[in-house]
Amino acid sequence: MQQTTTDKDRKKAEFCLNRCPMCTKAREKQKGVRFWLVKNIEDGLCPACKAYARVYGRKAHEPAPTGPQGEAGNR
Repeated sequence: MQQTTTDKDRKKAEFCLNRCPMCTKAREKQKGVRFWLVKNIEDGLCPACKAYARVYGRKAHEPAPTGPQGEAGNR
């Protein structure tokens, strides 16, 4: 079942991608307390993390793909 994303979802996902201190560090380092919190707790509580998963098709703690199909390629 394909879920459509709204402008509100895209704005929340953009916040999670670029400005959220928890998620950006969790994606960058892939270890530590922030990574554990985002992986195990935030996904169920944070609306920005949920929107990130809907817009980009991966969890907020997962590393961003590199190469030509990176962040801009998924929009």
